[in-house]
Amino acid sequence: MLIVKQKQYLLRQYANYLFSLLGSMTKEIRVSNNDIEIKTTSNNLRSLLFFLKCHTLAQYKQLIDIACSDVPGKTYRFTITYLLHSLVYNARVMITVKTNEVISLPSIIQLYESAGWLEREVYDLFGIFFHEHTDLRRILTDYGFSGHPLRKDFPLTGFIEIYYNDSTKRMAYEKPELAQEFRTFTIQNP
Repeated sequence: MLIVKQKQYLLRQYANYLFSLLGSMTKEIRVSNNDIEIKTTSNNLRSLLFFLKCHTLAQYKQLIDIACSDVPGKTYRFTITYLLHSLVYNARVMITVKTNEVISLPSIIQLYESAGWLEREVYDLFGIFFHEHTDLRRILTDYGFSGHPLRKDFPLTGFIEIYYNDSTKRMAYEKPELAQEFRTFTIQNP
């Protein structure tokens, strides 16, 4: 118990130190679940990540993941989280940025090569554009696919149904047909 409290105390001290250095580049720095979370804006994202990668007391040289979540109805509906790891200090930090369909984010391929595929995945599934990305195209869905399937406003059935037609010996594309729409449910007839 004492070791856990000491680690949390040291993380808070380190977070305060980072806030004193970064100040205007961050909106908020907090410690949660033994990780540091830094909230920033899209304008400050690249410079913040450059600082965290190159500073002697940070050295977050490994980009582990880029995650995205969608909350429709908000002005900035997408929350993008960059998860970084420092091998030297065995520490993790989460950088959080909020955006919407219109505001693009800067690509960080120049800082982290692994960001190439991760940014393509976020673009493909959520439709967030990363400017200055060298090869921003779909990575998980088909090239003719329309829409972004992990957005909350994307229909569960999709826009088209793809199946193999045995009689024509080729793939068939049709609008989805939902037979359950015509059923009526009552308490007596489940």
